[in-house]
Amino acid sequence: MSEWIFTIIFAIEYIARVWVCVENPRYQSRLRYILTPAAILDLLTVLLILFTTLGTEGFILRLARLLRVLRIAKLGRYSIAMQNIGQAIYSRRFELFISFGIGVFALIISSSLLYIIEGSIQPENFGSIPRAMWWSVATLTTVGYGDVYPITPLGKFFGAVTAVIGIGLIAMPTGILAASFSDAIQRIKDHKSERD
Repeated sequence: MSEWIFTIIFAIEYIARVWVCVENPRYQSRLRYILTPAAILDLLTVLLILFTTLGTEGFILRLARLLRVLRIAKLGRYSIAMQNIGQAIYSRRFELFISFGIGVFALIISSSLLYIIEGSIQPENFGSIPRAMWWSVATLTTVGYGDVYPITPLGKFFGAVTAVIGIGLIAMPTGILAASFSDAIQRIKDHKSERD
């Protein structure tokens, strides 16, 4: 029942936007607005919700329900916080890319070392570098499932080093983004104080 109510609300909202779009100087006609990517996405979303509530449960329609999530992304255009997050990530993209590269490098090195150390002892878990990558990913991301772990003293040592490096890899982009968010907040405060 609630799905019908929301479908009707979204349909009314879409029709209202199409009706008043000619008030915006960017659109000379309603057809021009209807053919914009955002309007097409909205129309598809409303139609897909309508079809799924009518009982059409095909595989494609169930996958298309994911379009509902994209509708929420529209709210980001109107949110200053979302704009600040986007600007913060964009302004530190090089630092984030470097930290990602360091993470990939650490993944390859730790997987290779554990393959060399543990490969002959645990061939089912560390018998190749791609197999060892499962352990390395779980350790570097600090998830640590515990299903695969080194058993030799040297393997345990490198496992501990990898775990400590993983903490640093998680902290590095966090620090980069925190500094960028702090800069964005400071810019907002400075802009507000200039206006006042």
